[in-house]
Amino acid sequence: MDDRTAGNPRRDVSTPESPKPASRSRWRSIVGAAVVLLLIVAVAWWIETRPAAQPAGGRAGAGAPMSIVPATVAMGDIDITLDALGTVTSLSSVTVRTQITGQLINIDFREGQDVKKGDPLVEIDSRPYEIARQQAQGQLTRDQALLDDAKLDLARYKTLASQNAIPKQQYDTQDALVHQYEGTVVSDQAQIDSAQLNITYCHIVAPAAGRVGLRQVDQGNYVTPGDTNGIVLITQMQPITVIFTMPEDNLPAVLGRIHAGATLSASAYDRSATTLLGTGTLMTLDNQIDTTTGTVKLRAQFANESENLYPNQFVNIKLLVDTLHDAVVMPTSAVQRGSPGTYVYLVNADNTVSMRMINLGPANGERQSVRSGLALGDRVVVDGADKLRDGAKIIVRDAAAGATTAPPNPTAQPGAARSQAKQPASQTKQPASQNGQ
Repeated sequence: MDDRTAGNPRRDVSTPESPKPASRSRWRSIVGAAVVLLLIVAVAWWIETRPAAQPAGGRAGAGAPMSIVPATVAMGDIDITLDALGTVTSLSSVTVRTQITGQLINIDFREGQDVKKGDPLVEIDSRPYEIARQQAQGQLTRDQALLDDAKLDLARYKTLASQNAIPKQQYDTQDALVHQYEGTVVSDQAQIDSAQLNITYCHIVAPAAGRVGLRQVDQGNYVTPGDTNGIVLITQMQPITVIFTMPEDNLPAVLGRIHAGATLSASAYDRSATTLLGTGTLMTLDNQIDTTTGTVKLRAQFANESENLYPNQFVNIKLLVDTLHDAVVMPTSAVQRGSPGTYVYLVNADNTVSMRMINLGPANGERQSVRSGLALGDRVVVDGADKLRDGAKIIVRDAAAGATTAPPNPTAQPGAARSQAKQPASQTKQPASQNGQ
């Protein structure tokens, strides 16, 4: 045995030494970097060699044509309106109350009935007030007799006083007594009139024309003037008004039209702003602005012949301030907004679109006016513009029929165009589907 192995019997001199840990870590780093590099090369190769049928950023001549729906820019009138929220308010809403105390013995109206001013509503027991009138009448008769007797004595005293037959003081006393009885007679007559007025109050009539609501008290109850709910509520339905608010920034435009003598039209819509409930006119504005909200109240009146407007109903108001005549008009859906600003996609004759910057004017629903940037007859994209870019190829689609047709190619031969037009719709759609593969 060798001396070198004698000191370490377990060491095999024929076994090679294992790699150090630093060498293994270095090899792993090299292998990982190579894998990442191969992945980057593969992704770059796929981007460069992917099929041309897929959209490539919307550049002109790259990718499949986009299917769009165009609309033609035309001339028209645009109504300048202000949208507001309002509440239907009756011109006259009266709570019928009793002015006397008594038992309700008769009801002469039906709930929901339309009444005119002066129509009978309810009747209160008038017997206590008739008795009070008779008592006042008897008191008046007695005091009137005393007054007549005092006047006869005064006439005698006057003659005797002129002859110095009686003292002057006695005549003056009789004259004062006559005046006293005259005051008593006037007071008695007032008592009679008061009793008669109470009898009149026993027959309650409609103080205003309108619709009767639900009665608040039933027949046989004892009513007093202090009852909180009264007897019934009468609300005028025709005409009716709507009170709505408007931001103070719109006040100059409205006041300018009013001072010019214009009558502003107002349209009332339901809560969803889709169903027209009535058309009326602006009556007046409030005399001050609410400082907490920065708004001013306005009142519009409606004939309400169909009674679509109901008191306390929530409605949407469109106030027509002015009308812009002979404006360049296009659909609102054609307007695009982005970092460049406000623009549209203009349909070109070579089956492409171009971005056109525009300056918008007033809008009315689905119609948008344009101050500059477009001319009459221009065609703009109203559907399918979300994936378009400047210069992108397009295929024009008929929105009504759902068909897809390409714009006419000025370089195509007339004969070829006619033969293509005679093909069935299924065949004419085939090239578009192939390009989309």
